[in-house]
Amino acid sequence: MAPWMASGLIYASGLALTAGSITLLYITTRTFNFAVASMATWGFMLAYTGVSLYGGTPYVYLPLVFIAGSLLGLIAYYGLNRHLLRRNAAEITLMMSTLGYDLILLSIVQMFADYLTLTYKLYPRRVMLSAHDFQLFGERAAAFILPVIAIGLLVALHIFLTKTKFGIAMRATIENPVLAGASGINPDRVYMISWVISGGMSAIGGAAMAMAITGTPVMGMNTIPLMFAGAILGGLHSLYGGILGGFMIGLTEYAGVFYLSREIGPWIQGYRMGIPLILMAATLLLFPRGLAGIPWAKLFGNLFSRKRGDN
Repeated sequence: MAPWMASGLIYASGLALTAGSITLLYITTRTFNFAVASMATWGFMLAYTGVSLYGGTPYVYLPLVFIAGSLLGLIAYYGLNRHLLRRNAAEITLMMSTLGYDLILLSIVQMFADYLTLTYKLYPRRVMLSAHDFQLFGERAAAFILPVIAIGLLVALHIFLTKTKFGIAMRATIENPVLAGASGINPDRVYMISWVISGGMSAIGGAAMAMAITGTPVMGMNTIPLMFAGAILGGLHSLYGGILGGFMIGLTEYAGVFYLSREIGPWIQGYRMGIPLILMAATLLLFPRGLAGIPWAKLFGNLFSRKRGDN
């Protein structure tokens, strides 16, 4: 495996989950969730607390991380988003409400970090969660486990949306809330489940990213531009596109920094965030709807037709 690929896959898996959570909430509730930053940070903090106090690997605590993130999403919905949606609040109002919630969560994260330091003599302000990983096939296990978890959650979500009765009702609400409500579907439950799933994905995404980068109480605030970049690159109207965009942003950042550092010098690492943002801008200039707006079936159909013609 290339030197950058292991860390890149780990980091990209976290970004894919957070970008997917942003897209899920936007297509269901029209809400740009800025609280994804602190939800991701809480995911890292809980995984770190678990391995520091009780031992084991971070993977053991991922179910707890998902539940905690889901709870944060539930609080956000019933405390803020539900009331605003019922009043048909503008998208900017919905977005700003999540920013306020994010600042509250950020403050509590800081207090929790101080509590861990004062009570347990831990130092959660600069954490290398990767130190609790193990080797698998000669590489860090997270390079294999976390992409599988990210893709597994996507497959599970796809099955939920296409094969279950509530999932189909959820898709109907996403496509036409008024018609879905007239058909007897309860939009309130759909919005609530969206926040629960999104919060859980955000928290696991934060724990995953902390396996590749230094975890801090402001980790989410530092990486939120890339979370939104992944969602926008993938296409804000496609859940699967958002997750694909997150993978592309993460891998592009690591691959770009690795190869550019060899070619022009290590100083380029100070501009590493600009590399995936340039990719996002270039893609949107060609395809304003993101990766989901690319006519993949047509492109592959033309390619297949050309190959048959050549033969």
